[in-house]
Amino acid sequence: MLSNDQREQFQRDGYLVVPGFKSMEDIARLRARAAEIIDAFDPGESRSIFTTQNQETATDMYFLRSDNTVRCFFEEEAFDENGHLKQDKSLSINKIGHAMHDLDPVFDAFSRGPGLDAVARGLGLEQPQIWQSMYIFKQPGIGGEVRWHQDATFFDTDPISVTTFWFALEDATVDNGCLWVEPGGHRSPMRERFLRTGDEIRMEKLDSTPWPDDSVAVPLEAKAGSLVCFHGLLPHYSAPNRSPVSRHAYTLHVTDARTTYSPRNWIQRDAQFPARGFIATD
Repeated sequence: MLSNDQREQFQRDGYLVVPGFKSMEDIARLRARAAEIIDAFDPGESRSIFTTQNQETATDMYFLRSDNTVRCFFEEEAFDENGHLKQDKSLSINKIGHAMHDLDPVFDAFSRGPGLDAVARGLGLEQPQIWQSMYIFKQPGIGGEVRWHQDATFFDTDPISVTTFWFALEDATVDNGCLWVEPGGHRSPMRERFLRTGDEIRMEKLDSTPWPDDSVAVPLEAKAGSLVCFHGLLPHYSAPNRSPVSRHAYTLHVTDARTTYSPRNWIQRDAQFPARGFIATD
């Protein structure tokens, strides 16, 4: 249950850090399962790279078909000039996405429970629905930059309700690519919207408000086990990881079922595979 101070901080700043939310045992189980998924992944299936530098041109069928399944994506710098991996497969993957929370029992258990439901409701999500899950590796030395963005760009609702639940699975520091945010930036307009029509996607520009710069950016260093929650309009980014230490994290993107979920968002669900909340009986 969130305190009044925590709720007020979220409303004021657009984010909240809850230390010690997950146990080391919970984290160990999730990391072990992620390692199993990577071990079973055949790099020959796809050389799809995850990048936020130009998502319109970088998005391919492998990515679009990952909306309601489980797929692996490489770091931008994973391959040499001849197209060969420069290091072991386990040190080359950028992320696993995007429906582990519904399709994998270990991820499902980590992603749900009364504690998370209470946090969601404390943040104003009365009918939470989980649309996307991502396991992010932020690999040592080659962990890619994630440019300034707002998560509402990818999960548009009317009114805006998407909230990100970001779990630190390892200590996240300035050295290994922690999140950076603009406190209070959730009161700025949505700058762009990621639209999907069938297998075609485009980024629609909505507002010319510039992205924040270093003068207002604040690092969110977080110990392993911490839960970071932030508003869908909060501008945030993470720098490249050039350190020798990885920065594993797990994220969920959640909306309120009381709002209208855009039919042009890139992830859609139907009655056969509905978006569910934090309580298994939802």
